[in-house]
Amino acid sequence: QVQPVEFGGGWVQAGGSLRLSCQASGSIFSLLPMAWYRQAPGNQREMIASITSGGTADYANSVKGRFNISRDNNKNTVYLQMNSLKPEDTAVYYCNRLGANEATAWGRGTQVTVSS
Repeated sequence: QVQPVEFGGGWVQAGGSLRLSCQASGSIFSLLPMAWYRQAPGNQREMIASITSGGTADYANSVKGRFNISRDNNKNTVYLQMNSLKPEDTAVYYCNRLGANEATAWGRGTQVTVSS
């Protein structure tokens, strides 16, 4: 079980950048593929970026080319660098293991607000 804690959200103007961090407890963190998810008001939570234990990344089309996921297994931390932010990126951002669902333990997330 991964117990994530997300940091780094905030308010930014369109076109700006933010870097999110997620520190996850659990001795098997380095073995797990991890992902960033987001939930906008009125929408379901969606996965936007994932990374394997070895560092191979994948992205949803909506963020491809603008967001970059990375991880530091020595620090049990996953990062999300977000560039060229758009108002539609406004959401609460969460990290968790890849494939997490509503039965999985989630952190509180971190709010990202992008103004036009």
